[in-house]
Amino acid sequence: MVFNSAKVFDSMNRNNFEMPPGVVTTGNLLDVLQGFVHELRAAGLPVSMTENLDAMRAVEYISMEDRESFKAVLAATLVKHHQHWPAFDTVFEVYFARWSPGVDGDEGSDSSNDDRESPEGGGAGKQPGGGGGGEGVSNEDLAKMLMQALMKSDDEMLRNIAAMAVSRFAGMEPGRPVGGTYYLYRTLRQLDLDGVAEKMMSTSREARDAPDDALAERLASDDHKMKIKKFKEMVEEEIRRRLIADRGVEAMARTLRKPLPEDVEFMHASREEMLQLQRAIEPLTRALAARLAQRRKRRRRGQLDFRRTVRHSLSYGGVPLEPKFRNPRPSKPEIMVIADISGSVASFARFTLQFVYAMAGQFSKVRSWVFIDGIDEVTRFFEESDEITEAVQRVNSEADVIWVDGHSDYGHAFEIFGQRHMSEITKKTTVIILGDARNNYHATQATVLKEIRERSRKLFWLNPEPRGYWNTGDSVVGDYGIYCDGVFECRNLRQLETFVSSSFEV
Repeated sequence: MVFNSAKVFDSMNRNNFEMPPGVVTTGNLLDVLQGFVHELRAAGLPVSMTENLDAMRAVEYISMEDRESFKAVLAATLVKHHQHWPAFDTVFEVYFARWSPGVDGDEGSDSSNDDRESPEGGGAGKQPGGGGGGEGVSNEDLAKMLMQALMKSDDEMLRNIAAMAVSRFAGMEPGRPVGGTYYLYRTLRQLDLDGVAEKMMSTSREARDAPDDALAERLASDDHKMKIKKFKEMVEEEIRRRLIADRGVEAMARTLRKPLPEDVEFMHASREEMLQLQRAIEPLTRALAARLAQRRKRRRRGQLDFRRTVRHSLSYGGVPLEPKFRNPRPSKPEIMVIADISGSVASFARFTLQFVYAMAGQFSKVRSWVFIDGIDEVTRFFEESDEITEAVQRVNSEADVIWVDGHSDYGHAFEIFGQRHMSEITKKTTVIILGDARNNYHATQATVLKEIRERSRKLFWLNPEPRGYWNTGDSVVGDYGIYCDGVFECRNLRQLETFVSSSFEV
């Protein structure tokens, strides 16, 4: 399979992509790849022009019939981080769902696959009965065919049975806005795969010389589970293929698109997404710390020392061959973090505190406070705990942050902070406030922030709410923002990384 370089560059300029009605073939593969890359970018994966071209060159050496190798080659050229693999896997399965293994790659092969590509055909051209739902084949016969195919590991027959089962049991209707999970549930419920597994175990037991062999029983059970899992994936693939044929590949890609861990919003993350965020923090902070350290290394030289340069140039006849520079002042800032931990904002504060303390080596000193309507310094928890996660848990359970009723009162919290700690702020201190600034209509005490700004090196506010929600209802972020060096929307790890990388010039 050889591609013309002119066609490769021409395909890079096509912004609109439409999936052809047939299977993926050599003639339209470049168009499919281009649409595939566009969707990866839409999902958040950073795919450059060079990587796009690398992928197109790499697939010249891979047979389209070898789906797993084809997928691995695309992943090797387009995916940079293991946490991006689930998003890549979803997009690949959508864009190449209509590519049936075993296609010979000819342009004219589309007509030979009409039955399989039709949502009504269900791949029944090779099945007994000839119809899309396997007319003439009873449910009992279908169950027997399924068990035999599973026992023999006959992938081709299993694909045909999967297509027949979807046609018969899923009840798919063109244009109906129903997710694939619903159709998958209906199909698997009718197939009764648990009953099929029991029959397979019984058959295996009867075929063994020693039916009571515990090890053989376990191995057979694991083998049957793997086969049934593979068949479920075939059914899911068949449903996905038909949904794409009905709705279009781009619509399905948008429907199945899931945010990358760094794009998951702190305030709306599920339990599973919270765990992904937890795992993403450490490698992200390592990379960011390395970037800041490299920037510091490049800036070791201070400003030009004109007097020393002229004096030294006398040994060269007055020619300044060796410029002299002043030694730069230490640039690591002191950090004070003041975080609202009320309600849903607590998850944002928790991850931001973890992020800051994971990067503590980039700052000369880190201190932190948390508040609701009362305020408490929690630096001690991080100093006493070896694990940042443990420290954050102690913050949530032990911090004294309730003053009256446990509803956010930014004004009172800032007032108490100013009375206790204002004298500790210096021109080396960068103060970061975390919160949505929803003050429950209490007094703002914004003048405290004015004094903090006058005393500090920088004052930043990070808000986890979308910018469109600011200054609506009881939000008073505008009253506080006029005294800040910057108010940043910070709803996910990507935005948090961008803030730290751009704001802490070293």
